[in-house]
Amino acid sequence: MEQVPRRRFLNTLAAGTATAAAAALPSSGTTQAAESAAPPLKPLKAIPFSLGLASYTCRKFKTDEMIAMARRVGFEYVCIKSFHLPLESTPDEIAAAIAKMKAAGLKPYGGGVITMNKAPEVEQAFAYAKAAGMRVIVAKPAPELLPLVNDKVRQTDIKVAIHNHGPGDKVYPTPQSAYEKIKELDKRIGLCMDVGHTFRIGADPVRDAERFADRLLDLHIKDVTEPTEKAKETEVGRGAIDIVALCRTLVKIGFSGVASFEYEKDENDPLAGLAESVGYVRGVLAAI
Repeated sequence: MEQVPRRRFLNTLAAGTATAAAAALPSSGTTQAAESAAPPLKPLKAIPFSLGLASYTCRKFKTDEMIAMARRVGFEYVCIKSFHLPLESTPDEIAAAIAKMKAAGLKPYGGGVITMNKAPEVEQAFAYAKAAGMRVIVAKPAPELLPLVNDKVRQTDIKVAIHNHGPGDKVYPTPQSAYEKIKELDKRIGLCMDVGHTFRIGADPVRDAERFADRLLDLHIKDVTEPTEKAKETEVGRGAIDIVALCRTLVKIGFSGVASFEYEKDENDPLAGLAESVGYVRGVLAAI
């Protein structure tokens, strides 16, 4: 990695220290956590994409707690999992939840992963996303429903990013398997590449980011210990994925979506590992 100017290095170090300090703060409830939240970190120069939180990270926590964690780490963008805003919510319930997130300084840009195995589930997902003002649905649609998904994308201008789940996923195990099914469809139907699942199945997330750049709409960023089904989740930077090369490639291809952290380790206490992961990636981005 090229040498980083001293002032830039110190600024990056300060940001990383602040993030780590926020994670170390004692949490005695949502109110205290929100009050001690770090402001959203300013976008790094020349980086075309944003960093965000996949709220699945906080799957063991209530919506208010998820919001507080996102703010303490300095996130601005969040991709909402149904734990924190159920798909069955009424329009009024959706409006209230979104207003609460926005009041806390969050932008709920997307939702998912949302499974679509039946036509009514497609209709529900788009109605949900429209009511929430989301610009992208991270989804796993049954292949036979892709024509319907294509029609809904054209009607609503809401993008659909298909999420790959690696070993065990018989439909979309890799980014390539998803790409092959949607390459002739509207370009607003693309990929949410899950970096960890891509690596676990033996594919190369760095190579795939470049190969499928024209359809890369969203990204779930994480790290794992090895390129096999037996891999375990770990803090970003401690695993086997070449995060530096991934970040360089995302900049190179002009990825303009959100790279959302889906930190799956320590589900009952994710904040410290999440903060470490975010600090590592921000440091990498500041140095490339």
